[in-house]
Amino acid sequence: MNVQAAHILVVDDEPDIRRLVREILEDEGYRVCVAENAAEARTLKINQNPDLILLDIWMPDTDGITLLKEWVSEDPVMCPVVMMSGHGSVESAVESTRLGAYDFLEKPLSLAKLLLIVERALESGKQLSDRASLRPLIQDIEPVGKSAAVARTKEQLKRLGQHDARVLFQGVAGVGKELYARYMHNNSTRREGAFIAVAVGSISPENSAIEFFGKEQAGKIYPGLLEQANGGTLFLSEVGGMDKDSQQRLLGALESSSFLRVGGSEPVRVDVRVVTSTRTPLEEEVKAGRFRQDLYYLLNEVTMEIAPLREHSEDIPGLLNFYVDYFNTQEKLPFRKFTMAAQNYLRNYTWPGNVRELRNLVQRLMILGVGDDMDVEEVKSALGSVTEGVINSSSVPEFYNMPLKEAREHFEKAYLEYHFEKSGGSVAKLASIIGMERTHLYRKLHSLNIKL
Repeated sequence: MNVQAAHILVVDDEPDIRRLVREILEDEGYRVCVAENAAEARTLKINQNPDLILLDIWMPDTDGITLLKEWVSEDPVMCPVVMMSGHGSVESAVESTRLGAYDFLEKPLSLAKLLLIVERALESGKQLSDRASLRPLIQDIEPVGKSAAVARTKEQLKRLGQHDARVLFQGVAGVGKELYARYMHNNSTRREGAFIAVAVGSISPENSAIEFFGKEQAGKIYPGLLEQANGGTLFLSEVGGMDKDSQQRLLGALESSSFLRVGGSEPVRVDVRVVTSTRTPLEEEVKAGRFRQDLYYLLNEVTMEIAPLREHSEDIPGLLNFYVDYFNTQEKLPFRKFTMAAQNYLRNYTWPGNVRELRNLVQRLMILGVGDDMDVEEVKSALGSVTEGVINSSSVPEFYNMPLKEAREHFEKAYLEYHFEKSGGSVAKLASIIGMERTHLYRKLHSLNIKL
């Protein structure tokens, strides 16, 4: 990031600290604005849209940890935040980074450390922004395949796109339910509107009202998911995991096509098509009393079954070639090709993780492998274990030649996608397997552009 363009918000109740940090950063070419309390910080964050926030933990009105929680709940992919404290402790550092802070600085501030962390945090924010800019390219991808199963599903979705019936996509983990939902949206009368996708499991029960309906606070309006998708489509993945209170709220909003923002007094009317997905039959959740029957009937006007990959294995060579080209052009990974023997082996593989597993396999092989060809033995090794594939390679993996930061990011993505497949696409199971708190894990998955 060009430091001349980088804008930094400094939040600290001590005038001397604000002045010192501002002078240091402005001398380095950064643009700086300052706030002495949380109230000023909230206003400046909205009006100035900073690239980085330096946030003091101890402030008289609202402490920095509380303010960080508030900001993260409003915008999980906000700019990097570096916490500062003169009463630094291991507990404060752990808590702030767990909530999503980029790093932690102790007072008195070290000039060299301040500038180093600022530079790294801004670079991290730039990479996140770059990945976000690729999202429209990813969103334009349509289901790949020439099989009868894929062709039939695409044709049905084109017809459904001309109507506003609510569609429930059913299929096992990794078949691409969101991709098919997006395809329907792109071929619908709502194609000019937004397509907003959210994993229901990422919405905490205590925040669901704000997530769905938004809020009004201090004269500002923060639109929720339904309002963001107004005129377009809201896609709720794995809807069976929604808690009872959220089910009740969503039911009421869909029945009336209106809602109240949290803190608001005027009804907000929306025109939005809500489509959903599930990997387990919702009828079972209804029978078990975990999902409301009236909401089930409201959401399930049409059911679309998405076939597992093993039922249209003739599409596998095309999918392999598609993702090789995709990762080569979009992520600049070295071009490699599958041998015919490897393609034949993969056509007979059972694909428990479906298209998601295939996509991740191609990415792992292009990141970790060497040579122009991906043969059967390399494919078998990669399917068995990420680490085993690295250890058994007779040559140095490609990512060994990258800068440490980039190599770590490539490995983290391959590692998380591998265990995500093994956990059946469950974030809760993934968090347990890798030993990471779920809130922090969601941010990590989002920052690495790993689809839920």
